[in-house]
Amino acid sequence: MRKNKLNFIILFTFLCNACNDVNKQNENISIANTSSASATEAALKAALDKSPDSTILVQNLVEYYAVAQNYDAALATVDNALKRDIANPYLWDMKSIVAGQKGDTAQAISAMEKAIQILPNPEFVISLGALYAETGNKKALELADALLVGSKAKAGKEANFIKGLYYSFTNEKETAISFFDKCMALDYTFVQAYLEKALALFDLKKYAAAADVLEKAVTVQNQFDRGYYYLGQCYEKLNRTQEAIEVYQRALIIDPKYVEVIDALGKLGISN
Repeated sequence: MRKNKLNFIILFTFLCNACNDVNKQNENISIANTSSASATEAALKAALDKSPDSTILVQNLVEYYAVAQNYDAALATVDNALKRDIANPYLWDMKSIVAGQKGDTAQAISAMEKAIQILPNPEFVISLGALYAETGNKKALELADALLVGSKAKAGKEANFIKGLYYSFTNEKETAISFFDKCMALDYTFVQAYLEKALALFDLKKYAAAADVLEKAVTVQNQFDRGYYYLGQCYEKLNRTQEAIEVYQRALIIDPKYVEVIDALGKLGISN
């Protein structure tokens, strides 16, 4: 059932770690007046050419390519930046995220391992733990335990989430659910835990229970497009077709280009 619209590590770091120590106000560029994608790209590249050492400007261009799903261009942009500053952990973080979006988990793990070698901060550890979990690597559990021990990290929900992911991807769904419940007990707004719990329940063919979890998730965050999509999937299994159509349409209001939702509606005879 799992169809990742974006790699889940975006929950933890989507090109955002890159710049806690950079003055964004001085480097933000305005692209509001650009009239086309090519003009936007040209503006971003011109800004980066003027300030090639700016991590923020690298981030802007990488994010532009990633949103357009031009992952090769995004990776090439990061690689060019790394030639200038190979010891920048935030660039390695960007590379890991984009590689994960592209579906190259091995490259994503390798890049994040390099980031941690340079700067072992909790955010990077969380991201790497999630990647390990996605591949069923027991190192995920080791990193999660390290996060639970590290008092400074304050990452209890993330540690339990990593464990839940690991057990979900290794097909120990009931154990996974117990860890997702711990996440939600620590932070009831952590909608990714709701989603993963629902996916585990769905895989166990507990469609009504999965729907209940997702109904709570979209109440907690009413712009949670993935929550609406998977809720629609549950409603279809429960033969609640009209309700499925309604939540799919809600997802499209949030993201009109959500391909899986468009496909799901098409199968129900509803054109976008």
